[in-house]
Amino acid sequence: MAIRTLTDLDDKKFDGKRVFVRVDFNVSVSNGAVGEDYRIRMTIPTIEHLTKRGAKVILGSHLGRPDGPDQDYTLAPVAKRLSEIVGRIKVRFAHDCVGPAVENEISQMEGGDILLLENLRFYKEEEANDPEFCKKLAGNADVYVNDAFSTSHRKHASTYGMARLTDTRLAGFNMRKEVEYLSMMRDNPVKPFKVVVGGVKIKDKIGALEHLLPKADKVIIGGAAAYTFLKAKGVKTGKSLIDNEHLSWVSKALASYGDKIMLPTDHVAAISPADTSITMVKGDIADGMAGFDIGNETIERYSAEVAGTNGHGLIFWNGPMGMFEVRAFSNGTTNIAKSMALAYWRGAKTLVGGGDTLEAMKKSGVAENEVSHVSTGGGATLRYLAGDEMPGVSILNGQ
Repeated sequence: MAIRTLTDLDDKKFDGKRVFVRVDFNVSVSNGAVGEDYRIRMTIPTIEHLTKRGAKVILGSHLGRPDGPDQDYTLAPVAKRLSEIVGRIKVRFAHDCVGPAVENEISQMEGGDILLLENLRFYKEEEANDPEFCKKLAGNADVYVNDAFSTSHRKHASTYGMARLTDTRLAGFNMRKEVEYLSMMRDNPVKPFKVVVGGVKIKDKIGALEHLLPKADKVIIGGAAAYTFLKAKGVKTGKSLIDNEHLSWVSKALASYGDKIMLPTDHVAAISPADTSITMVKGDIADGMAGFDIGNETIERYSAEVAGTNGHGLIFWNGPMGMFEVRAFSNGTTNIAKSMALAYWRGAKTLVGGGDTLEAMKKSGVAENEVSHVSTGGGATLRYLAGDEMPGVSILNGQ
């Protein structure tokens, strides 16, 4: 999808202009301090491109799902963290996102200043794409930039409604990179193309898998998702998590693409996640037990498939291989993460999608610069790969 980006506009046209940038600063905050700040750091190239060209940069984001104004969801700690990252420029913080106080703050801005607005979801009008709220947001902007791919599958005021009211609409650098990588993977993936799917829910991944299965050379299934596939094949899965609602879809996928779908042959099983007496099980899982991670034999097969690209191809990973938060069930995920890094260093293109997968990767000791690209969007990434509507992207083309 061809979209206008920051470099498509003459640098002089940013000078002195109020540029609203929709970012995704939906990060973890505990005791007033930001935890994982990857989403913040990914916006820095866009922010610095604008400040260096004299723009008045107004940042808008949501945080969590507050039910109205709630200081537990304030973006003030994010403003502090962003200030620390950009260093030379103090990031000002507005205690609202619309209204006279915000307008006054913006009127005092000079070229190169940065202002972070308070949580957009303090107003229910944000998610409702309320026309009046859209007008208020758009009234404070000369140029609209979306650098929040992860929220662009939603028709909210800040991702769609206000953009419609702004003449100049552009994609930020992070948005451009997301669209380029995901479009390549969806429409014309480099061969060999391998997909690693984990996590819990099959439902959220069906659309993406329907597009990727015909193009993929191998689809490696782990996590709780694997037990639905195994049950469809007649393997006994004990009390492992099963998505019975989508069992028929899985059966059809196995019938059509079974030759390229890889499934676990052994498992780390236990009575419950708190059970310390784990058992390595090959084949069927006993009725009183559940699988919480892939076993050693499966790890060896999967790791060899992921890492053994000989410097070619594309690998996409979405979803951990087990309950990685518990150390006893983290081995499968750790090995896949390290195999992804090895494939990258050998020359393959490697993409990681989803917040849980990023967390799992970093917990495994693999850094962001050891993969080609980490998508900031979980649901948005899967929706894009499924070919679903992306209002926040299409509006940049005037659609």
